[in-house]
Amino acid sequence: MFRHKGKSRTLKHNLQLAACLAFVAGIVNVCGFFSLQILTTNVTGHFAHFADEAAKANYTAAWLSVAYVAAFFAGAFFSTMVTEVVSRRSGRLVYTVPIFIEITLLLFIALLNNRIVVLHAHVVACALLFAMGLQNALVTHVSSAVVRTTHLTGLFTDLGIELAQLFFYKKPEQKHRLTGAIKLHFTIVAFFFLGCITGGYVFSSWKIKTLLLAVICLIIAALYDGLKFGVVRLKRKYRRGAAMRPGRYLYSTRRPPQT
Repeated sequence: MFRHKGKSRTLKHNLQLAACLAFVAGIVNVCGFFSLQILTTNVTGHFAHFADEAAKANYTAAWLSVAYVAAFFAGAFFSTMVTEVVSRRSGRLVYTVPIFIEITLLLFIALLNNRIVVLHAHVVACALLFAMGLQNALVTHVSSAVVRTTHLTGLFTDLGIELAQLFFYKKPEQKHRLTGAIKLHFTIVAFFFLGCITGGYVFSSWKIKTLLLAVICLIIAALYDGLKFGVVRLKRKYRRGAAMRPGRYLYSTRRPPQT
């Protein structure tokens, strides 16, 4: 899900990545809006809010909108910096570190007292926006810009384009590409909504601790990815070991290479 990149990456890998992280983004979106009344998964609305407050000469509120945008940007920048630095030292940990940082940040916020969350709403909002910027950059990097999970505007645009193109592109390879893209974008939209609905129901009882659901999803995804990668490595080692055993030609119909 996280480790495959480039030509080795398939639609299945992208669907797994999209489903998990879009669900997480949906939960964060609801938690941020319900507890803080602030958008915490995208920055489009903050630009409009900045213009509105600046026109009213409410410069403090206007600059808060700038801070929210900067927090999302900082998360994306930090995620990419960490990915590039870690990739030069250990390829196995390249995507584990950003995910661990996101888990730690969301867990810390989830364990805060509700009174503290309200008193420091702007700081908490910036922390959530930082986490979502980090996630969006990570997903973009892993999927080579195929998957985006924190906002839906572009996804609905892509879905509209691809559904319209189905009426005009009839070649098998074109249909295959379009149906794959539609399936991926629909999965992101569906799981983002599912995360919002789940988070909305749970929030009435758990409040900000609803973020623990997002933390659990990220931990499961990281463990699944790590275990699956470990199993693949063990299989490869076993095959290499079997191929190098002295008696491997004993029951083979092929002759061993002449030395």
